[in-house]
Amino acid sequence: MENSGVYAVIEIGSTGIRLLVAENDGTARRAGEPRLRILDESSRPVALGRDVFSSGAVSRESFLECLSVLEACREQLGAWDIGESGIHIVATSAVRAARNRDIFTDRIRHETGLAVTVVEGIEENRLMYLALRYALKNDVPRFWRANSMILDVGGGSSEIMLLRRGKMVSSHSLRLGTILMDQKRREGSAAFIERYIKENVRNTQDFLNDEMDLSAISALVAAGSDVRQAAAHIGKKLNENCMVIGKDDFMRFAKSVEHYSIEECVRRYNIPYADAEGFVPGLLIYRTFLERTAAEELIVPDISVREGYLIDLVSGVDNELRNDFYSQITASAVNLGRKYRFDEEHSRHVARLCLSLFDALEKEHGMNGHERMMLETAALLHDIGMFIRGSGHHLHGQYIVANSEIFGLKKEDMDIIGNVIRYHRDSPPSPADIEYLALQREERILVLKMASLLRVADALDRGHSQRIKNISVEKKTETLVIRTGESFDLSLEELGMRDKADLFEEVFGYQVILG
Repeated sequence: MENSGVYAVIEIGSTGIRLLVAENDGTARRAGEPRLRILDESSRPVALGRDVFSSGAVSRESFLECLSVLEACREQLGAWDIGESGIHIVATSAVRAARNRDIFTDRIRHETGLAVTVVEGIEENRLMYLALRYALKNDVPRFWRANSMILDVGGGSSEIMLLRRGKMVSSHSLRLGTILMDQKRREGSAAFIERYIKENVRNTQDFLNDEMDLSAISALVAAGSDVRQAAAHIGKKLNENCMVIGKDDFMRFAKSVEHYSIEECVRRYNIPYADAEGFVPGLLIYRTFLERTAAEELIVPDISVREGYLIDLVSGVDNELRNDFYSQITASAVNLGRKYRFDEEHSRHVARLCLSLFDALEKEHGMNGHERMMLETAALLHDIGMFIRGSGHHLHGQYIVANSEIFGLKKEDMDIIGNVIRYHRDSPPSPADIEYLALQREERILVLKMASLLRVADALDRGHSQRIKNISVEKKTETLVIRTGESFDLSLEELGMRDKADLFEEVFGYQVILG
């Protein structure tokens, strides 16, 4: 009989394949938060990253090695009676960077019967945030109150999140990883690799400073495997899932190992060879970022994408966790808008009106909570294209969103949001609109529903003056009456409604009237 309360996550990483088996033990640290009980875990080295970051593809030899390790994982899982629905395989930077990723994942599915989820960089940030929230609990209050950075240095990329007093400012996935750095290290001296890292971090700092001055960051969370190895030797325990390393201690340790060979790292610190290849470059990347902040210590949680994925699985429909997560997405969207100098009062007001319409018409549109959040994000950013030019700003807005990252949103979400922004004014979609036609049928329907609501909400603040504070909706046979409760002249808003309510009438069949 399958043990339905137990989950297994297998992560295919740049340096190895790692298995974690856990269950929610039924208790919680705070309302709505799961408490994972780790039942089993293992790790086996596979040099996928070495393949991909040198040749661009997973080799036949590495593929066969992956299959062998995955079969061993299946045997290990046999003791836990976990059905296939409870086994999840996720792949990170090495697989997502491989030009043969689709062939690789298809062959694994064919050979093992298990599907592989390739975690994109922005999704990796989301999972790391879930794991970090779980690990820190309330033991590091300064992290949630101060300007903070979360830095996860992996084999092929570094994931960065910036938070201002606990609210997400931005998140980025950078092509700056330990395997890439180790390749550079083999090409030159230790001094060369340090200069190379500093130059890359300096270039990164330039655009990060536009979002948050790194010198104002006082809490730095280091979430990678290399810094966890360091914490095991020089860190102090904060709780069962978190260590702390003082800044001076970390600087001395990083200085002491920077000239060590891979063999010395293996011998001195008992690190697997595949992990030791990136150990020194990883610590140098953390040190370089730490030097640019005001943080006096490194907070080192013992977590990974695997824990984040498990928390996502066992949490289910958790309103507190979901609301916290959605608030971080909204905060990230607002900061993107500020970067492009949007009219924040108008955008927030239109978003509130949008959500009022969404809630009042729930039966008619049939959209869910995640889609509500996407509509709110589109409403917040609907005029972001004004930064480029007022004329055609709906097109410019779609371009900005398509080339930006918002914490917690996948590329598919961003494509939908970009299209909603594209159609918040001007003509509805046409057969010549490539970005719209590239969407799946269900996604195109979502765009039409969201854009029609956004157009109506935008018309209600035609003058960008936020005159209409609240609305109520009355549905009749063929009309939708929006009552404002205001006594002033609504001629401007009525004009806006005549211009913009056409799509709503086409999608939902109601003529919109201001009452």
